[in-house]
Amino acid sequence: MPLTYGAYLLSDVNGTSIKVAKYEGTNRVKLIENEEYGYCSLIKAAKQALAKLELENKTYSRITSSGRIDIKLWDGVAIREAVINAIVHNDYIREIPPKFELFSDRLEITSAGGLSFGLDKETFFDGYSVPVNREIMRVFKDLGMVEQLGSGLPRILKVYQKDSFIFNKNFIRMVFLFPKEATDQATDQATDQATDQAILAFCRQPKTTQELMVFMGMKHKTYFRNSILKPLLESGQLVLTIPHKPKSPNQKYKSVNE
Repeated sequence: MPLTYGAYLLSDVNGTSIKVAKYEGTNRVKLIENEEYGYCSLIKAAKQALAKLELENKTYSRITSSGRIDIKLWDGVAIREAVINAIVHNDYIREIPPKFELFSDRLEITSAGGLSFGLDKETFFDGYSVPVNREIMRVFKDLGMVEQLGSGLPRILKVYQKDSFIFNKNFIRMVFLFPKEATDQATDQATDQATDQAILAFCRQPKTTQELMVFMGMKHKTYFRNSILKPLLESGQLVLTIPHKPKSPNQKYKSVNE
């Protein structure tokens, strides 16, 4: 890369923008968020993208016989290396910036350009590094954002398998699957939210417990009260129509702000 173009990418104002996109499911059909970090120094854009991904790296918990285990969507150190590698080694001459995409089950990182000149998959995975953008790499290294050439990939492979990398002539894509426990909990949370929204919509007009149970297709009254009805009442999303007689046989439930 010519020094002048490298300086352009590192300047305070330029035309390059890094995108972090978020989709509702496992495909690109429904985009729910699209953040752009750029038109500024590549250093600043990289830090902004990393900060955004750090916020998205949610923690889920699994309860075991020995206690609670917290599970992150991805390994922070490995993904930081993957993000920096994608930014530093991207082929900007094509005017295609790297992109970062969040799905319900994975994080995908795509950089333009195939393997660096002189590298094949074997030497790539052995940790050999041929910087595509020497000036950018030098500045990132001077700022402490990368340590030494070839050190990032071993950190990634310490956590993720080689099949996380997909190569073709024009792009390298890294696909990092989320832990099954995290995706299961996310699915459960989404299902719970959908259930709550269905009940609140149904209760725009006051409904009895029996009407609600029939609507939800549930038969166990105690479970329904404790697991579904009680949380909605405690959160204030549902209210009693006879608040001074909670156990009244004529009691009904009405949604708030519906």
